[in-house]
Amino acid sequence: MRMTDTFLKPMHPEGYRFVAIFAAITLVLFWLWEPLGWIGVILTIWCYYFFRDPERVTPTRPNLVISPADGIISMIEPAVPPEDLGMGPEPLTRISVFMSVFNCHVNRAPVSGEVTAISYRPGTFVNASLDKASEDNERNSLAIRLADGRQVAVVQIAGLVARRILCFVKVGAPLAAGERFGLIRFGSRLDTYLPPGVVPLVSVGQTTVAGETVLADLSAPVAPATPRAG
Repeated sequence: MRMTDTFLKPMHPEGYRFVAIFAAITLVLFWLWEPLGWIGVILTIWCYYFFRDPERVTPTRPNLVISPADGIISMIEPAVPPEDLGMGPEPLTRISVFMSVFNCHVNRAPVSGEVTAISYRPGTFVNASLDKASEDNERNSLAIRLADGRQVAVVQIAGLVARRILCFVKVGAPLAAGERFGLIRFGSRLDTYLPPGVVPLVSVGQTTVAGETVLADLSAPVAPATPRAG
C-alpha cells in the first residue's frame, strides 16, 4: 500500500458538489480575511472525509450478519420492526450503530438476500443516539429476505444534523453482504433487526466497521424463546 492511500480515500459521488461548495466558500473567506480562509480549508477537508467511500473486505463465510455502518454500538435491545415492513408484531433483537459526523456514512447491506420492502417515513431530527429516534426521526427501512426465508431489517435513521437519507436500491433488488445500499447526510444511526432467536456477537460501546464487523451468526444455535409471564 502506498503512503498516500492511508490518507487519500475514494469519495462517494454524492460528495462532489458539497466539496465544491465548501471550496468556493473557502475562496471567498480568503478574500475577506486570511484566517477565515484557513478555517474554510479545514472544513473542506472534513467534508471530503465525510463522504469518503473506502473499499472494505467483507467476510466470505455465509450466514453472517455484517455491520451496515461505521460507528459505535449504542443499543442492543428487543424492539418491534417498523410496521410498514410487514415483519410482524413480535419484538426482535435490534442492534443500533450510531454514526458521528466523523464516521464514513456510506451504508452497506448486513446480509445477502432480496429486498422485499422499502419504506420511507419523514419525521423529526432529534439526536440519533436516543431511543426515541427510532420512532420519531426521519427514517428509511429495508426488509431483506435470506435464502432460507428468514428476514433481516435495516433502518437508516436521520440524526440531529442529518437532512437527507439516500437509498440506492429498489424492491426486488438482490443484495450481497457488504454491498453499498445507501448514505445519510450528516450524522445518523443504523438499526439492524435480527431474525428470531439469533444472538448478537457484539456489545454496547463496541466500534464497528461497515461491511466488515460481524454482528451475529445466523447459523449458530438459536436461543430458546423466553417464556411469557402469565
